[in-house]
Amino acid sequence: MNVLVTGGAGFIGSHTVVALAEAGFTPIILDDFSNSEAGVIDGLEQILGYRPTTYTENCHNPETLRRIFRDENIQGVIHFAAFKAVGESMQKPLEYYDNNVGALIVLLKTMQECHIPNLIFSSSCTVYGEPDALPVTEQTPVKPAFSVYGNTKQIGEEILHDTVSAGIPLKITALRYFNPIGAHPSAAIGELPRGVPNNLVPFITQTAAGLRSSLTVFGDDYPTPDGTCIRDYIHVLDLAEAHVAALRHLVQLNTSSFYDIFNIGTGQGVSVMELINSFERVTGVSLNYSIGPRRSGDVTAVYAGVEKSEQMLGWKATRSMDQALEDAWRWQVRVDKG
Repeated sequence: MNVLVTGGAGFIGSHTVVALAEAGFTPIILDDFSNSEAGVIDGLEQILGYRPTTYTENCHNPETLRRIFRDENIQGVIHFAAFKAVGESMQKPLEYYDNNVGALIVLLKTMQECHIPNLIFSSSCTVYGEPDALPVTEQTPVKPAFSVYGNTKQIGEEILHDTVSAGIPLKITALRYFNPIGAHPSAAIGELPRGVPNNLVPFITQTAAGLRSSLTVFGDDYPTPDGTCIRDYIHVLDLAEAHVAALRHLVQLNTSSFYDIFNIGTGQGVSVMELINSFERVTGVSLNYSIGPRRSGDVTAVYAGVEKSEQMLGWKATRSMDQALEDAWRWQVRVDKG
């Protein structure tokens, strides 16, 4: 089965390309490299033993999508291509709505026109906001988004729900990710943020490597055991394999229209300080960090209830946080060596 992976050169997308290939699918990459590096394709070739077919274009042009769907005999799509920086989304709302929502609409229309039945949508746990109870399950109420980025994910899910509710023949699964970390153990691909990292682990690894002078922990006065925020950190390879499980689930469904959502996390909450202490322990590297004031928009704690994905998708996260941190550090060391 040939699968189009939009944003397939990104952090999660590239690892999902590997997981698809290892599971017997043929991934085709569509990425305009506006938020990724062309060298990722070299890393994929190193892992896979062949160079995956790659289109350096984006999802805004239906003609592009029609051509790829036809020429590559595409039977399913995994849609990662989106802008994802929370802070930037507040400064450039129109760009985020155009890219994250506008391109999704183009993709859905073209899939319907070309009779491509299967879609996995990259969503986010940001749709839950500050939850009233933990863990959050798929039945946890979706609250008003803290950011434009979060709102684009909420709107995206609403568009998918309404599309299927209208009887349009598409089978769609939205995966709500928690906090992906780590890298491929080969260190051939990993998380490579441009500029100042928005995520905690690449900031940790860059600080450990001396690229950043210090790490700031934003607040130690939250109502948690050690006062720092709690998140659900999942190895990116586990997350990638969840896409394979979700795609297999879709393909096997004997229906023309379907929509469902799944949490993809570990089900375990880990605090910022626990993560820092684990990194220092598994790498032997001491981090220069300090405690700063709380950061606007940070929720106190969020971690996943994963029973639904375990039962319906037959998927479960199996890799430890220690393994994810070791893999992330191995990737950082390789990047530093060029």
